[in-house]
Amino acid sequence: MSLKCGIVGLPNVGKSTLFNCLSNAKAQSANFPFCTIEPNVGVITVPDERLAVLAPMVNTTKIVPTTVEIVDIAGLVKGASKGEGLGNQFLGNIRETDAIIHVLRCFDDENVVHVDGSVDPVRDKEIIDTELQLKDLETCENRIKKVEKVAQVGGDKNARIEYDVLCAYREALLQGKNARSVTFESKEETAAAKGLYLLTAKPVLYVCNVDEGAASTGNAYVEAVRQAVRDEGAEILVVAAQTEADIAELDTYEERQEFLSDLGLEESGCNRLIKAAYKMLELETFITAGEMEVKAWTYRKGWKAPQCAGVIHTDFERGFIRAQVIKYDDFVRLGSEAAVRDAGLLHIEGKDYVVQDGDIMHFLFNV
Repeated sequence: MSLKCGIVGLPNVGKSTLFNCLSNAKAQSANFPFCTIEPNVGVITVPDERLAVLAPMVNTTKIVPTTVEIVDIAGLVKGASKGEGLGNQFLGNIRETDAIIHVLRCFDDENVVHVDGSVDPVRDKEIIDTELQLKDLETCENRIKKVEKVAQVGGDKNARIEYDVLCAYREALLQGKNARSVTFESKEETAAAKGLYLLTAKPVLYVCNVDEGAASTGNAYVEAVRQAVRDEGAEILVVAAQTEADIAELDTYEERQEFLSDLGLEESGCNRLIKAAYKMLELETFITAGEMEVKAWTYRKGWKAPQCAGVIHTDFERGFIRAQVIKYDDFVRLGSEAAVRDAGLLHIEGKDYVVQDGDIMHFLFNV
């Protein structure tokens, strides 16, 4: 399953520094606008402590976590919707992602220039929102011109549904709202909306990039962002990107944890961010566990057993018979598959079983 989160923001807000921490790739990071031109793509590991717990219990040392792709996209500037800066390229790169990680500068540093001359994360957010909304409005207007006549005169049901969806989006965008603020009741409308691939319809996670002193507490800039996005239903994370980069340079896990503890943090900002991005994409994990390996598999929340079987191999879905399911907590509490069986807690599930996060699965199939 190939899913991407795009890291966006104005120039010099810390996007590439954060990307480097997340992916261990070494994207160029420098103190001038448009340092990133071509998007950098990194495959990042999704932290899952459950895998390390299970490995010794099934006598294996091989752990295979699941991953998500992160894309570091060039900084946007005012006028991008009209092609300013790297506008068209920037917007095209966002369109190819499934969700947006919006980095906001929430620190003062006279040695790091700001493209607009001062630090104001709420203003920065509004600049990017406006540019994306303008591009979406252009997309809707152009599409309305193509379907309006067919929808109103031709009697095409699908065209009518798309036209109604476009009009709802246009109204919201004209009011300065993002497309994701619009909801639809019917499956047909939802499908039509999804097919438009609007930029502001994508889920968003706001990352407030702070200095080391605010890593655990936040600051006035962060509070301003909280107020600005309180009606969006979006999550906010506070991360000190440069500090995360320093932590990543430490040699041992113990040194990194000690550094985090000194900052008043239990977990690194990168780990929290990856988990939040995974959740934002509505992804969950099922696990396969045996002497060969303990492996995490990504699936969409709400998927049923055959769909999840298909994540491993298409033949598993095509020839699905049933699934053996052990709950992670039961396995850990009882200590082995045999003990789980003896306790009557190994569940046999059919095609309608909705897989739950952390399920330990074994699929039976025949093709």
